[in-house]
Amino acid sequence: MNKLGWAVVATVASAVLFFFGTGLAPVPELAWVAPLPILLLAPRVPGAAAMACAFAAYLAGSTGSWSYYWHSLSIPRPAAIGILGGSALLFALSAGLFRVLVRRGHGLLAALAAPALWTVVLYVVSLLNPTGVMDTLMTTQADRPAVFRLATVTGGWGVEFLVLFVPAAVAAALAPGVRGRARLAGLVVTAAALAGLAFWTTPPLTGPPTRVALLAMGQSRWGLDVATFEGRTRLQSYVDEIGRLPDGVRVAVLPEGTFAVDQASRPRLVEAFANVARKRNLDVVTGVIDTTPDGRFNAALAIPPSGPPVEYRKWHNGDSPNLTSGTQLAHVAGIGLMVCMDVNFADPSGGYGEAGTGLVLIPASDEDVDGWAHSRTALIRGVENGFSVAWSAARGTPMLADAQGHVLADAHTGDRPFSVVVADVPLGPGKTPYARFGDWFAWLCGLVALAGLVTATRRPSLSPVTTPAGQL
Repeated sequence: MNKLGWAVVATVASAVLFFFGTGLAPVPELAWVAPLPILLLAPRVPGAAAMACAFAAYLAGSTGSWSYYWHSLSIPRPAAIGILGGSALLFALSAGLFRVLVRRGHGLLAALAAPALWTVVLYVVSLLNPTGVMDTLMTTQADRPAVFRLATVTGGWGVEFLVLFVPAAVAAALAPGVRGRARLAGLVVTAAALAGLAFWTTPPLTGPPTRVALLAMGQSRWGLDVATFEGRTRLQSYVDEIGRLPDGVRVAVLPEGTFAVDQASRPRLVEAFANVARKRNLDVVTGVIDTTPDGRFNAALAIPPSGPPVEYRKWHNGDSPNLTSGTQLAHVAGIGLMVCMDVNFADPSGGYGEAGTGLVLIPASDEDVDGWAHSRTALIRGVENGFSVAWSAARGTPMLADAQGHVLADAHTGDRPFSVVVADVPLGPGKTPYARFGDWFAWLCGLVALAGLVTATRRPSLSPVTTPAGQL
């Protein structure tokens, strides 16, 4: 088979593997293999061809997510095009950098610099994008606690890097022109990293578990005003459902934007939930759209059995022009509060981790198909910062997970009047190395990528590697 034939085969193989290994319902193991055909091809064809095949493979592999991004309520269409096209372009650039370094005999640097470039660019995007970042390579591994324990030190960026580094190291070892120690160095580093994960012991979870219930109504209209008949009906339905929860539940969490309140109607909501909270001896946390003299907030309102309510105001509202963003952490009985899109960003999760918070309750609202991916983004934040997660989502995947990344219980909403998820959730240790030191690994990736780019742009001291005729 000639080079054109192999290029087509590699492109199709990577596209198929990306399709099933990434996206909104990935097969985690395939994500590690998906880049390999393109990276094996890259040193054996001209640079333009390698990058074109990489771009086509990634773009075709993301077709399962096209409809979601195009029709998403939270992602503007220009941003959707940028996400899909930009990700494919970034993979092409990473493959191009890998090709140049391998052909100059820098096998280990190629294996390190290509995933480092990918990782640091995504990190920069996460800082600039008003909707943050989710559904990347790290998300594909969210149901693999043995892999994700790395995030307690490096953050999710370490997992992002590792998933691309492993196939890059294999491809570098098999590339023409890479000889001797350089051929094995990447594989040795890979084996060391995987062995370290296999034998790594994580800190034990602390304290007695808290029994948490997540409740989400199948009918998920946004922000019903409790002053209206429909709002009062919904309020009573939730009060009745909380009354039917199993014994021992200490926290009941409702989805984001379940109710809309203002200064006049808020006491009605608080009284109704306070009454059932006293009867069942539990805290009720509900998402509210709260209109106040200070602004209109998307908030999580915690109503304890006694004492005043505690309100957390969402930090990240995307491009919603009518909502004011909060800036403060909030705790009820030592348990943290967040809202939905906040988990797409490093903070406020990092603040809770640094404070040693062991459990965070998160009202959320998704778009059905992205429910799994967004719930696992919340799980990632918990592992990074050492807290367990209660993710109560409308039109999504309510999930309870511990701080080590184990999903204790989850469900998908919409196929019944109420989705109820209950589990005993242990408190996490908080204060992980990542919570203390932040995104140091992403910055390290920036340095490695820069080293790779500088090396790639230098005039080579030796003649370029050539592939013998007919060899691929």
